[in-house]
Amino acid sequence: MATGNVPRPPDPPGPRTGYLPWHGRRWPRARTAAIGVVLAGYAWAAGAAEPFSTTSLVFVLIPGVVVAAIAVAWPPQRIPPPEKLDITGMFYWVIAVAALFEWEASAWKDNSLPWHPSLTDLINPLLGPHLVKSVAILLWICVGWALVRR
Repeated sequence: MATGNVPRPPDPPGPRTGYLPWHGRRWPRARTAAIGVVLAGYAWAAGAAEPFSTTSLVFVLIPGVVVAAIAVAWPPQRIPPPEKLDITGMFYWVIAVAALFEWEASAWKDNSLPWHPSLTDLINPLLGPHLVKSVAILLWICVGWALVRR
């Protein structure tokens, strides 16, 4: 979206020829695999919770609190703002977001009639199966982590 180059962090010192990123790094790979298994199990358990229950609220709050605590304790290094913004690209995003807000507002005003359902009414049947709901929760947790790491 931004025009102009964003500075890239410098390369680490030392020779890079013949460097294999997985060589001699078994512990981080095992730790990453263990974290992935734990998160998949957590998402599976959260997907089994009844919607709008106290259990599902707790399942949503736990990763939110953990990610928020990580973001506060170890703030990410900020990317400097660009010199110039791409106004055309930003305008396309504003149009898309405004259209979604208008859809939700008009569906709420019309009391979500069958001929004009809200986005939530359209997505709920898709998230009905346990596997799909669990994958959506896992994706939500990963997106939260990606935002914190950024």
